Parts: sequence; structure tokens; C-alpha cells
Amino acid sequence: MIKNKPSLPLYKALLALKNAEEVEMFLTDLCTPSEIQAMTERWNAVKMLDQGLPYRKIYEQGGVSTATVTRVARCLSSGAGGYRLLLERMDTQKKIEKNVEK
Repeated sequence: MIKNKPSLPLYKALLALKNAEEVEMFLTDLCTPSEIQAMTERWNAVKMLDQGLPYRKIYEQGGVSTATVTRVARCLSSGAGGYRLLLERMDTQKKIEKNVEK
């Protein structure tokens, strides 16, 4: 599926990052502050949509435009599956961390 995509080296570079600090360093060098802010807003919208919050509430709480919330919702329900994959993995990670704390 992604064998001949020009973006493959970028995907592989992301896979080589080992922790949040390394991701922060890489994204800070790769992206403008406004690009990082836009991605942050989208990811926050994903999490709020997953919690069932209405678009207007997400707009009010997150400062994300309703157009962005609509786009994120569309991707969440019928996109490539990346948002859903990460939501599930992060949920699993939280459960594991809770069990370790007990």
C-alpha cells in the first residue's frame, strides 16, 4: 500500500522515535508552531468526539473551528482508521497502567 509513496521515509523516521520527548524534538524541527497547534487541536477534537461531546461544545472548549471538528469527525467515522487505532491503543495503555498501579 505505501511502498512507493514519497512520504515513506517520513513514516519510517516517525517509527524510529522512542518517546514523547523525541517526538517533540522532531516535530519542533519539522513543523511550524502553527502546524503543531493545528495538529494538537485536531487530536483534542478527536478525543472529545470520542467522548461524545457535541461539535459546539468542542468548538467552545477547544477553540477548534466547527469546520475542523466536522472534518475530524468525518475522518474518525470513515477515514483511514488512524484516529481510531490510536484511541484504542491509548485506551489499552491506560488500562495497563491502571493495573500496574494497583
